[in-house]
Amino acid sequence: MSMPRAGLYELAKDDTTICRCEEITLGEIKKAIADGATQLKDLKRKLRIGMGPCQGRMCGPALIEIMRQQPNASSKIPGALLPRPPIKPIALGVLASSDSQK
Repeated sequence: MSMPRAGLYELAKDDTTICRCEEITLGEIKKAIADGATQLKDLKRKLRIGMGPCQGRMCGPALIEIMRQQPNASSKIPGALLPRPPIKPIALGVLASSDSQK
């Protein structure tokens, strides 16, 4: 994971991109928090944050700190961004027609 240095969050503006994979800005995150998001899973559902190729490894620590700095923040850690398994669905016909029956 990428841990931002101390004082970095004070430099961010609302148009600062926090999740590079999904292109989510600080302003969008603040709005989702103001609309009731209290956990990372809430932000993931509302904004798709943490659903890109890095699975939240780059933006996760920043999100936790951003959530802690909000006026209505709780003292608890706001959950975790759970990664998706690295698999893709395939059609049953593709499996049935494979050359694996040799």
